[in-house]
Amino acid sequence: MNSNSQSAKPPDTYSQRLADILGTTIALATLIVPLFIISHFSSPDVQHHQEFLTYYLARGRK
Repeated sequence: MNSNSQSAKPPDTYSQRLADILGTTIALATLIVPLFIISHFSSPDVQHHQEFLTYYLARGRK
């Protein structure tokens, strides 16, 4: 059998192209959808400074 001969059935370029488009769409959705969800549900009232909380511990007498 000659290794240089082509198969009788040519490769299905339509399904390969469809798979490439579908894979690209899934990859972009995986990157974009979480960013959209985070930006949509994040609070618009973000405080730029945090208040420091001080806790006083009671000392026991010996």
